[in-house]
Amino acid sequence: MIEKFLPVPTKDGEMKTFIVHPDNDGPHPAVILFMDIWGVREELCGVARRIAAEGYYAVLPNLYYRQGDIANVFWDSDGRQISLHKLDEEREKIVHDQRKNLSNDMILSDVTDLIPFIDSQDAAKSGPMGSIGWCMGGWVGFKTAVEFPDTFQATATLHATKPLSEQPGSPHLQLDKMRGGLYCGWAEHDHLSPPSMVAELEPLLAASPVDYTGSMHLGVEHGYALPDRDIYAEDAAEQDWVKIFKMYKRYL
Repeated sequence: MIEKFLPVPTKDGEMKTFIVHPDNDGPHPAVILFMDIWGVREELCGVARRIAAEGYYAVLPNLYYRQGDIANVFWDSDGRQISLHKLDEEREKIVHDQRKNLSNDMILSDVTDLIPFIDSQDAAKSGPMGSIGWCMGGWVGFKTAVEFPDTFQATATLHATKPLSEQPGSPHLQLDKMRGGLYCGWAEHDHLSPPSMVAELEPLLAASPVDYTGSMHLGVEHGYALPDRDIYAEDAAEQDWVKIFKMYKRYL
């Protein structure tokens, strides 16, 4: 495997991006990993390697690059990353502040610049791309799929944050633009996307052009899919991966 950090030129500067892909039999279909609220860290680099090992050109951009090379994560005594709702007020504020300084318009601008950069890479296959995102990155996955439907045609979201809301620009208002496949892993105990919201969203997805598949995992919490998290639910996460790779294979 080949892995490296590359600076992706954007309108606001250089976005440090982790890229990993097989070292032969290219070019490879691209899959962009949209980080969660914590930022780019070794945990997500490991996920990128897992995707690349399946034959993909995995791209993990640091969307916080305007604030520096940051990833605020906190560990418990067992070496697990502490979930946001379990942090003390001071540390929770640090994490929320870094997200508040990243607007949705900034993210969409960065993706606009990232797409042609990937297309310019010899090891990346031209054509449709895939994505995967967790938490806020799940929201980004939904949003980019409706804003760039010709590009993102294999979208995976895991415990996505509020893809259906009353906010202007909510992704659910544009689901008719989505194309290709969509897989969503949901958590029964998720304060950001509770089962009641999923129940409201799924009929809208069923009526849209996208090929949607979802799994509601019982007994798990928001954040269950990340391997270093204190609430990691391995069985649920592995079920997700089987369906995600099946979708990537079909659409990419």
